[in-house]
Amino acid sequence: MKHGKWPLIVTFLVPPVLLYVFFVVSPYLQAFQISTTDWLGYSADANPVGLANFKTLWHDDYVWNALKNNAILLGLVPVLTIVLGLFFATMLAMGGRKGSAGVTGVRGGAIYRTVYFFPQVLSVVIIALLWKEVYHPNKGLLTTALHGLGLPAPTWLGDPATAFWCVLAVMVWSNVGFYVVLFGAAMSAVPKEIYEAVLLDGASRFTTLRRVTLPLLWDTVQVAWVYLAIFALDGFILVQLMTNGGPNFSTDVIGVRMYDTAFGSETKFGYASAIGVVMFFLTLSVAVLSLRVGRRERIEYS
Repeated sequence: MKHGKWPLIVTFLVPPVLLYVFFVVSPYLQAFQISTTDWLGYSADANPVGLANFKTLWHDDYVWNALKNNAILLGLVPVLTIVLGLFFATMLAMGGRKGSAGVTGVRGGAIYRTVYFFPQVLSVVIIALLWKEVYHPNKGLLTTALHGLGLPAPTWLGDPATAFWCVLAVMVWSNVGFYVVLFGAAMSAVPKEIYEAVLLDGASRFTTLRRVTLPLLWDTVQVAWVYLAIFALDGFILVQLMTNGGPNFSTDVIGVRMYDTAFGSETKFGYASAIGVVMFFLTLSVAVLSLRVGRRERIEYS
């Protein structure tokens, strides 16, 4: 500090910035460059092909099928996760009896939050393998339960008609608990006097959620929407471990398509990088659009 603030800033800020550029920004730039070549990933030959990979991608039915699945996930995963997260968080915060002190939470709320949050403790790999066993067509929990009730059970992950929806259900299940805790923490910051005033006016819990809680938590909901949208556009690990895009490409997503193109039998790193570039701009566009569309004036309370 004896030499001014700039030497201090340079000393502590420049090294981490350089590391970030080298390990994060540089691979992105290399992906852009590789996407314009025919590199196969295992040789030193990488001939420039211009935009040929992107032209091929435009006419690739497998890529379009994967994008269609990602679009469905983008439309359903954030909505279902946020709605369920808000519902459970509201029930935990205001699910108790109405009393003179206002709406109270349910008994054992901390235990419920722990149970909801438990999937976040598990790695995505464990979640994928766990649910793969739950969906097992012969000895899985769901199949056994249906057989015990005398009902027929589908093959779950082995049927193109059900495999995609089974994976979608796991995506929602694995994320709801985190947002229950997140929304619950945001609700706890809302002054109790607001809820007491709404209670005195005779508003129902649903009206309170829609008219009071949701507007006050809008910034948190917007952040949750962006994160879940990015997750829906990825979904690589769950899909790759549970179905690997099958059966018959019914659960294929753009991340699995890129991985199979790069490390599968084709080993087309140049073409896979082109898919990655498209995925990068698609994810960036969705994030920016979500932030702009969801922008509202912040409600201040004290």
